[in-house]
Formats: sequence, C-alpha cells, structure tokens
Amino acid sequence: MGLTAETSKVQNSSALALFVCVAAGAPSHAMIPSTTMPGVARFGPYEVDVRSGELRKFGIRIKLGEQPLKILILLMERPGALVTREELRSQLWSDDTFVDFDHGLNSAVQRLRESLSDTAEKEQWIETVPRRGYRFVGSVEWSKPSGSTHAPVPLEAKSEKPPAVVAPPPQHPEVAAKRGLGWRFAALVVILVLAGAGIFFYVRNFYVRNAGKAKAGTIRSVAVLPLENLMGDSSQDYFVDGMTDELITALAENSGLRVISRTSAMQFKKVHRPLRDIAHDLGVDSILEGSISRSEKRVHMTVQLIYAPTDTRVWAESYDRDLSQAVALPTELSQTIAKEVRLAVSTPSLERHVNPEAHDAYLHGRYFWFNDNDGPALTYFQKAVQLQPDYAAAWSGIADFYGGRAVGGLISPQEASLYWETDARKALELDPSLADAHNSLAAFYFFSAWDLARAESESKRAIELNPNLSEAFHIYSYILMVLNRDPEAIAAQKRGMEADPFARPWALGYTYYRLRHFDAALNELRLRELANPKNGALHDILSDTYHALGMDQEAVEEWAQSYMVQGNPDSAAAVRHAFELGGYHAAAEWRLNALKRAAHKSYTSSFWLAYECAQAQHRDEALQQLENAYREHSPRLIFLANEPVFDFLHSEPRYQTIVRNMKLPEGH
Repeated sequence: MGLTAETSKVQNSSALALFVCVAAGAPSHAMIPSTTMPGVARFGPYEVDVRSGELRKFGIRIKLGEQPLKILILLMERPGALVTREELRSQLWSDDTFVDFDHGLNSAVQRLRESLSDTAEKEQWIETVPRRGYRFVGSVEWSKPSGSTHAPVPLEAKSEKPPAVVAPPPQHPEVAAKRGLGWRFAALVVILVLAGAGIFFYVRNFYVRNAGKAKAGTIRSVAVLPLENLMGDSSQDYFVDGMTDELITALAENSGLRVISRTSAMQFKKVHRPLRDIAHDLGVDSILEGSISRSEKRVHMTVQLIYAPTDTRVWAESYDRDLSQAVALPTELSQTIAKEVRLAVSTPSLERHVNPEAHDAYLHGRYFWFNDNDGPALTYFQKAVQLQPDYAAAWSGIADFYGGRAVGGLISPQEASLYWETDARKALELDPSLADAHNSLAAFYFFSAWDLARAESESKRAIELNPNLSEAFHIYSYILMVLNRDPEAIAAQKRGMEADPFARPWALGYTYYRLRHFDAALNELRLRELANPKNGALHDILSDTYHALGMDQEAVEEWAQSYMVQGNPDSAAAVRHAFELGGYHAAAEWRLNALKRAAHKSYTSSFWLAYECAQAQHRDEALQQLENAYREHSPRLIFLANEPVFDFLHSEPRYQTIVRNMKLPEGH
C-alpha cells in the first residue's frame, strides 16, 4: 500500500542547524539569537516556538492552525489561570469580524486538543471551565531560543533590530593559524556534544514510547469506543460511526485480540465515564479510543490504546490519508496494533479498490441498519453496488436486509427469496474471505432452505474468518439448538454474548427457555432486564418463561411492560384488564384477536398466528396455521420442535407430519 503511520522520531532541528553552521565554519555569533527574540515554551514532550509559530513533539513538527496556536499561547502565558471566552474572542477576532464565535472557538479548541492528544474527557493540558473559558493545567517552562529563561512574550511583541556586526581588524598570519586550530577543536567538541545529545534524545524517546508498555499488563481483549467526530457536523456521524465499525471488524479479523462488537461499543458513545469502568462493563483489558475528521479530499484519524487496569497509554498514533485510501486505513491500523501488543498478525485479505463514493454510500447504509432503520439502509446499499458493482460488503448488506425482514415476519418468504440467497452468493463470489457474507448464506440455509448441514458449514466458516463476529455465534447457536446439541448451543450463545453483550441481551435466556431450562432462563433474563428495562424482546421472553413456570400474573405483567416499551399504553391496559376478568387465557385471547386485526391490514406471518393460537390453547387453529406456515415456507418454522408453546401438539399426527417433512430432528 505504501502507507505508513506518522510515527514520532527524535530530530533535534536546532542542534542540526548548529552542527551545519559549525561544519561550514560560520562565526559563532550567527547561531546566537537576539536577546529580544520571542520565546520558546516547553511542557511535557511539547515545544512551542512563538517566533516561528511551530508546535513540536519530541522535535517533530505538528501541524497547527493559526487560531489554535494563538489560543495555546494565550493559555500558556497564564498557566493555571482562567482565560475567559470573551478574552479569547477579543484576541482572535476583531470587532468588525462577523463569525459564529462559539462554533469557531469550539472548533479551534478541538483542533488544539487533537494536536496535543488531549480530550475533553481526559484534560491533560487544556481544562474546560463550562460556559466560562479554559485554563492551561500543565507546567510550562519559558525560555529564549538560546535556552535562558524569561517571562512570557505577548503575541504581538516585535523584535528590535539586532546590532550591526562590525568586521574585526586584520590579524597576523601566525595568530590567525592558531585561532584556526582553536576553531576546529571547538567544532569537534560541539560535534561530540551534539552526538551525545542525539543519543540522549533517542533514548528518551524510546523510553517515552515504551514506558506505557512496561507499565501495562498483557493485552488480550479490546473495546473500540466510538470515534469522536471532530468535524462539528452531526450529519457526518454516519461516516464516523462507519469507520468505527470497520475498525472493529478489521481488528477482529486481523489482530488476534478478542474484540467487543459494534453494538455494545456504541452504548458508550458520548458517555463520559472512566475508561476503567467501561472496560469492566465490557469485560476487556484495554480500550481503543480516538477521533476522526475529513475534508473534501483528506481523512485524519488519531487513536490511542489504553491498558484499562492502570489507565496506561500503551500506544498512540496519528494517520493522515487521501479520502480514496480511507477504506484501507482500518486494516492498516489493526495490523499495527497487533504488532504493538505482540500478538500474531493475520494475513489481511487481498486489498481491493473501493470507489470513495461507493464506500460513503455503504457507510450510510450501515449507519441506518444499526439504527434499526433498514429502509434507507437498503437504498444506500443499492446505491453502493450501482456505483461499484463488485462491492462485496454492500451485496452482503442487501442480502441481510431481505433475510432480516423475512425472519422478522415483515415480508413474505417469497419476496425475500428473490434476493436473499442470490445476493449472499454474489458477495462471496466477489470476496470469499468476507465473514459477513458467509454468515448471510448460513442464515439463508438455516431459515429459508432448512438445510442444517450447509448452514452449519457456512456458519463455522464465518467464525473461522472472524472469531469475534457475534452474529455468527448467534446463528451457530440456533443451528446447534435445532440439532439437539444443547451444551454446544449454550456455549456458542455465551461466546456471542461475550463478543456483544448489548446486541441481544435476551439471547442466552431465550436459548435456556427453548431448551426447557426454565429456571436458568428466568435467572438470566431477570438479570438482563435490570440492565435493559426498555428492551421489548426481554419482556416478551420473560413472559413466556413465567408462564412455563406457572407464574401467570407475572407473565401478563411482562406482556404489559413490552407494550409500554413500544409506546402502546392502551394495549398494556387492555391486556391487564383481560387478565383481571379471565386470567391468562383471556389475556392470550386478547393478544390473538389483536394480531388477527393487524393481519387484515398488512402481511402477518402464519407462524406468529400459530404461536398466538397455541398461547390461547386453540389446538385445531394452531395446527392449521402451522400447516399454512409450512406451505409459505415461514423462516421461523425452523424452531417448531424447540418452542415450548407447541409442546401440547407433539402427539398430533398433523404436527408430526410437518416435522417429518422438514426433516427436523426430534424435539425436546
């Protein structure tokens, strides 16, 4: 790729200039600055030269705009003191300048913090005093360029004219020769001193870059926190979140680390909590955090890896790339991180060119997909493949759209079948190493084709390619459950929960419920409900679990809570009232009639009608709806033998015929 990260290298530019002057035989006064020149400020690894307007870190120049530089100098002139926003305004903008001051100042401070590897959450150098201003909280040493200390120099200070150089009088040849020998000896001494200084700075830099590693323990797991949007434009969140998602995927595939999946990481977007606490909640030993911005043609990303138990920075880096190269950045970064933490580095898949516009459309689609707005997601995935027909990930996104809607009962299986398998296969033809595409095809074989052998093969391949893909473990657990491999099914679902505990907090509890481990299901679901009280699926599955344990009042209350979460208090009141009048059976009748009314208005899966009929103990009607579900090839029918609600039908010949025709293993 020819891309390398912007690493820090110790280069003492002033020492190099001194060496050049000495070697050239320049008189010593040419290297000594005037006593009236503006000063140099030093703090931590940083150095600010007021005269040249340059910021350096370990001697390496860091790009910094004019306004962020002025802010930095104003703050450093009064370390520890509050500099108000109005003071900054008067210094940065004249009275006749018409700008959005708040936005301009916020953006300038953001750029300054990025240059200093500072954040609003971890204010190492710049402290924010809400609604008032800022103060510099570090220790500053001011000096002249020659090294003598002096008071801070105002921004607008002007240097006096240096004194004229008077030519020395002619000297005797012998005296000149002796002076020449003395000069050469002095030059040699200076060169040796500079060499020693160079070694010192190199050793210091090496220590600084590796001190964190020495303090940190072994890193085996990581959570990538949502990258911070430094563009000051919320409409660009899709790009920032998309790059976060691609970074997570690249780390999971290439680094050898256990990586927390996207949904769980996104729970901590703009959440200002200690990194140690976040790491504890996610069960990881390290956190990767950073920021990103882009212009019309460039992308800039800054990231740092923190060892959470000691809050030690292990590694930090800044990347600056053409927009056309942004798609390769997550893979490059994942490889670098793996080397930094001394883990085996996987060989990345073959690099493929991606049209920047197609990539942008794909990121738009992923943004809507993960925000449960799959309509616009499909539109953007389709746009991506129109712009670049060989974009495998976008084809996989289209397949997931149709598969997800079919499994959710939102579209008919016939409508989904036109694209689900075809687009998943298209993605794999374009990129056989794409784990998401293998998972899409596994889901098709499982839910649509009812081909358990092929489903298992594709699911295992997805996990092999990405051992951190929670979606793959979720599907794999389903397959194992239907195959009656109960311990393996539980283990796979636990592994999926570890990779993404917030994506499906109900998943492990639902597995216990379907395997008839009702007590274990109740304990797991209650625990998850405490942390996720607004998850409707948790309430629904808890309701079924309570009913299986004979706790019908609790079961109906969970139904009511599910309606409340959906913003439907009228239905919550109605199902409670039905229970008061006629118990659980009356509440189940009310739900069945509500679903039938909805079926007159839009497509409703026969499987869900069968499910509600079974809840209300309508034996013949439940069997009829199951036969309808078989004829329409309903995806959820694959769980027929695993749903406890249908247990009272197991002795029915009509039920047994369906199980036999589907070639399902005998249920529990």
